[in-house]
Amino acid sequence: MRRSLLLSVLLLSPVRAAPLPVTPVPDARLTAPRADLVPPPQRAEFPAGTLPLAGLGVKVVGNAPELAWAVRDLREEWHTRLGATLPDSGQTPIVIGTRADADLAAKAEAAGLSTTAPESYALWVDGTGAYVVGADARGAYHGAQTLRQLLTPSGLRFARIQDAPALAQRVAMLYLDASSPSVNDRLIPLLAQLKYNAVLVMSDYVQWDVARAGGWAHPGGATKAEAARVAQLARQHGLEVIPLIETLGHTSWMFQGGKNLDLMQDPASQNPFAYDTLNPQTYERVVFPVLREAIEVFRPKVIHIGHDEVRNRDRFPARENGKAVGFEQLFVDDTLKLHDFLKSQNVGTMIWHDVAFADSLVGTLPARLPKDIQVAYWNYTADTNADTLRRIRALGFPGLGASWSEPGNAEGLSRAAVQAGAVGMIQTRWSGYFGNPSIWDGMAEQGVALVRAGASFWNPAGPVVKGADALYRDLYAPSAYRQTAGALVNLAPLVTRQLTDEDGRGWIGKGPDTDLRNLGSGNLRIGNYRFDVRGAVMLRGSRAAVRDLPERVTLELGRKADALAFLHTTGWPAPTNREVIGRYEIRYADGSVLNQPLEYGRHIRAWTDTLPSSMIVAPGWVGKTRDGLDVNVPILEWTNPKPGVVIQSVTLISEGKSANPTLLGLTLLGRGT
Repeated sequence: MRRSLLLSVLLLSPVRAAPLPVTPVPDARLTAPRADLVPPPQRAEFPAGTLPLAGLGVKVVGNAPELAWAVRDLREEWHTRLGATLPDSGQTPIVIGTRADADLAAKAEAAGLSTTAPESYALWVDGTGAYVVGADARGAYHGAQTLRQLLTPSGLRFARIQDAPALAQRVAMLYLDASSPSVNDRLIPLLAQLKYNAVLVMSDYVQWDVARAGGWAHPGGATKAEAARVAQLARQHGLEVIPLIETLGHTSWMFQGGKNLDLMQDPASQNPFAYDTLNPQTYERVVFPVLREAIEVFRPKVIHIGHDEVRNRDRFPARENGKAVGFEQLFVDDTLKLHDFLKSQNVGTMIWHDVAFADSLVGTLPARLPKDIQVAYWNYTADTNADTLRRIRALGFPGLGASWSEPGNAEGLSRAAVQAGAVGMIQTRWSGYFGNPSIWDGMAEQGVALVRAGASFWNPAGPVVKGADALYRDLYAPSAYRQTAGALVNLAPLVTRQLTDEDGRGWIGKGPDTDLRNLGSGNLRIGNYRFDVRGAVMLRGSRAAVRDLPERVTLELGRKADALAFLHTTGWPAPTNREVIGRYEIRYADGSVLNQPLEYGRHIRAWTDTLPSSMIVAPGWVGKTRDGLDVNVPILEWTNPKPGVVIQSVTLISEGKSANPTLLGLTLLGRGT
């Protein structure tokens, strides 16, 4: 009877497949220092050897605030990367100072690393200690940022570096919105590490007192207190603050909530874009009060007043009195009015180039503007030359280049800026007035561009930064240098497609020139992770080449883990980001189930989609197909909220859409693996 009952129970119980084989490894995830320095120094040598950590202590020579900031940042690096404290003094010194100290100047000369250019520095690390000697205090601060990159778990790498910026102004763009603290508190230290020396702060929607009193303050804007805090934080990281308050055009901010409509340039506009320059109330009620408050809050040397794309949306001039005056005169009068107001407050003026220096106006309009106006020339293509910047300079204006996110744009325009004798470069960000969080998730490629631009603004002749997305991710959310043990899962029993395609029936069915053979196979280090790659667990999609593949595949594990790392991609892209194209179903031994949705662009993307729009996925493998197509495979690390419970299985499920989930590797991280 008992035997019969036991047999019945066994027959009714679900039969599970055996767990997939795994390979334990000590370095399933490894976070380590980069070998290269970013920005690349003008001159650098790296003798063999490392200065041990034991006995190191910092010594400051001088009392400039930049020297204290340098020590603060070094201590933060020690704490974050090593979980250690950098003491004030020790047997072996880390010396931070400037050439104003005769002894340090003599040491730098003796080391053959003398430099006197503004913001330059000499740095050397040898068996006697580490030394950073700036030509000035800013140079010493920049040198400390380089020293941070020489830190390893065993000590400071030996080095001999002489370095100076090629461009005097190196500007990055920030936004002030309700998400400002969580984003700008990360971006500002990141910019300092990349040796920027100024920030262009989009300030249209700050909740100015005049806006609050008039009912046109936007609820998504940052408070004045937050604006002041960000400005102070920037200054304490060596960044000059340049507020950007868009005037003449792009002035929707002053019409928020349907207010000030009597001041709009085009009375027929449904979404006012420009203001009426002939109405004195434009200035007395709105523009001048905002500029006064901005000067009070930011204490700037220069304010950027925009003046771009003025006629892109509404009619301008639209009113009869404006038509009688003409556009050029209206533009000049407004620019002079704002310039003179700012000059009376000891503040300079900056504008964008595109209207005042347009082909139709460049022959007459610039001659009517004060030559102390800084002109920012924006060009967002990789095909850049120095002609426009040369023209701006020839007309008597200090010019800056302004780049955006396309690879090659910042690099090329930086070289053009140097050739044209421009005073600097601006790295712009255009993510919407209230889109701050997108710098990490949504438009992260604009964050990655900050890395490439920072390197190019400092040293345009230097090499292009490799792995800029990985460096951006590390600087924005730094973690300790350490390795984590884990287990590599062998997916061979579940493979549905080979990575190679010799006969049109592998990978995505496009033949040997368009497959993933260059990824390799076996035990591979990919990004910060290790995977056992045996092929592709490719699932069904809407394309003919994959309609016959399974809709779901279950990976039996029977193990505990702190986290799971998925090396995955899709055969084809989704039509839009954030489309859910599948999910991982994590089933525990206690019967509970959790789901991790796969949103395209956030958690997974096609192997041919190399735009890093989200940092939720970590950079993984990057390479080319045999016919030269740029391809990549990102990594999603999923943190297990129940690390003490055995993960029975993980099921990958496809929604059957154009972007079909494809798993190439799975690694278990941490305990119980």
